[in-house]
Amino acid sequence: MDIFIIGLLLGGTYALIAMGLNLQYGVARIMNLANGEMLVAGGFTAFWFYTAGNISPLLTIFIVAPVAFALNWLIYRIMLEPLVRRAKSRGQLEVDSILATFGMSFIAVGLMLWAFGGDYFNYSFLAVPVTIMGDTYAQNRVLAFVCAVVICAILFAWINYSRAGLSLRALAVSPESARLVGIDVRQRSAIAFALGGAITAVGGALISSFLTLDASTGVAFTLKALIIVIMGGVGDVRGTIVAALLLGVVETLVASLIDPGLTLAAAYTLFILTLLFRPQGLFGRKPS
Repeated sequence: MDIFIIGLLLGGTYALIAMGLNLQYGVARIMNLANGEMLVAGGFTAFWFYTAGNISPLLTIFIVAPVAFALNWLIYRIMLEPLVRRAKSRGQLEVDSILATFGMSFIAVGLMLWAFGGDYFNYSFLAVPVTIMGDTYAQNRVLAFVCAVVICAILFAWINYSRAGLSLRALAVSPESARLVGIDVRQRSAIAFALGGAITAVGGALISSFLTLDASTGVAFTLKALIIVIMGGVGDVRGTIVAALLLGVVETLVASLIDPGLTLAAAYTLFILTLLFRPQGLFGRKPS
């Protein structure tokens, strides 16, 4: 039970990170390989505010979210929208966006190395034990999980029950059909990309309270987010949450019972099995 709860705590934060990439890839059709760098930037911001002004990461997220939203909006409008306009097919857009964001990730890493240096960074925030079902867990991990659950629940409700959210769902299914019913595809795509980046940055701010990060660790989180999105189904919020929790539990089981060095191998094993047997995702339907 102890391993299972630790896995759920980890998976909850994974869900928040993957949710951002799912919005960017599933709705805006941009495979963003710089997603992890946005997470690290959010973590750096929380670290700076906490060490310089003793400001809680829970308050920092209200600064991180709008700044990251605005930054990702500009990135989409200036750098990625021209790629969308010129792409003659979804396949071409995916290739172009992969190449563009791959380069963008190196730019982001270079800027963070210049600004913060190459050292690892962490800080002590609520690093005290809390008892759950007779076992003790770090309070910062529990708090990050609770925040992730709240944010994911709000996002799920907004996407499924609000008019704006439904337009994003329509865009994820078919941009051409969405345009025919009066949805501004250009605007909604920019919103989806910007919102995805904001959610990822908030996830980074929360994760920084209990994980050690550095400027180059973003790629590992990008890969895990991609695994979760593919496992859960591109554009499927429910699938993303379940896949993230599953990955967190599997990684914790492998780290606790076998070897911590095999956690990434376990994640890729799940990824390969999904591609082989459930390429449409956990809840997707097989094409007829």
